Amino acid sequence: MSIAIPETLRRQLQDKINNKTKPLGALGKLEKLALQVGLIQQTLSPKLIQPHLVVFAASHGIARDGVSAYPTEVTHQMVLNFLQGGAAINVFTRQHGMALQLVDAGVDHDFAPSENLINAKINHGTRSFLREPAMTPEECQTCLQKGAEIVQEIAKTGCNVIGFGEMGIGNTSSASALMSQLLGIPVAECVGRGTGLDEAQFAHKVEVLEQALAFHASASADPLTVLQTFGGFEIAMMCGAFLAAAQQRMILLVDGFIASVAFLCAGQLDASVMEFAVFCHQSDEKGHARLLSALSVEPLLQLNMRLGEGTGCAVAYPLLQSAVAFLNEMASFDSAQVSRQS
Repeated sequence: MSIAIPETLRRQLQDKINNKTKPLGALGKLEKLALQVGLIQQTLSPKLIQPHLVVFAASHGIARDGVSAYPTEVTHQMVLNFLQGGAAINVFTRQHGMALQLVDAGVDHDFAPSENLINAKINHGTRSFLREPAMTPEECQTCLQKGAEIVQEIAKTGCNVIGFGEMGIGNTSSASALMSQLLGIPVAECVGRGTGLDEAQFAHKVEVLEQALAFHASASADPLTVLQTFGGFEIAMMCGAFLAAAQQRMILLVDGFIASVAFLCAGQLDASVMEFAVFCHQSDEKGHARLLSALSVEPLLQLNMRLGEGTGCAVAYPLLQSAVAFLNEMASFDSAQVSRQS
């Protein structure tokens, strides 16, 4: 899956960027972004085609152990809101001309058939990982497979840039446990307030997660086993989607904390996915800054957002458009007959 890049292409792209009518490096992160997109597409004139945002939704057994400020039924209620076009991600994808695809990865609700909702339901929510693994090995593998299949279908539209979002009450707990296990960081340093816990609720959340990690202390550290033990159906499906999108040589837009943990899982299964990833923003969720640091990546934006749904991807997408536009359309010193820096 790794990009085999001729060194001559990297030099040509960098020369093209450096020879635009601007001081060297004056467009900052946009220059790095333009270089990355050109390398992914292996061209001096990249294009963004049929951008998609896919939101995976699922219910979490751990939510029944009081780790969220919201009741579990909010998960399916928000999916209905997505289908009605009323959520933040609906607004932002409409604003930026991105196709939005919704996926029932395992919500504890039976939705009426809809052309706007992919039924990839694994089960009616995971089990509580406080007492047992969240999913079976077979369920975890099915999640990875279904995530890949969804991306493969989207690829048939010509899409070459894709972002993933999520909805699932309790999924910050799942993501915090995954991050802790995969990176060897105490869970208290990974966990945040999620949907807005008060002090007592937050202390309870930390206690529950510490108990869960202690209960599974003897479990294998293999990434797939960790994902099966602590993951959500939407997180595992997103992991499979990241892997498949990289195989399709798509640009991967990585959203906030939950999506970044799904990407972490994917990266531990195949490190080359990193070459395709654009980290869109730093979430206000506590563990995200630590996770980005562990991945040695710098996000495009820091807007104190912590909504999920892929909203960070949609808000950052115009920056990707700007990077490609300046690379393709901005005059060079020679074409504009502008004198270079002496």
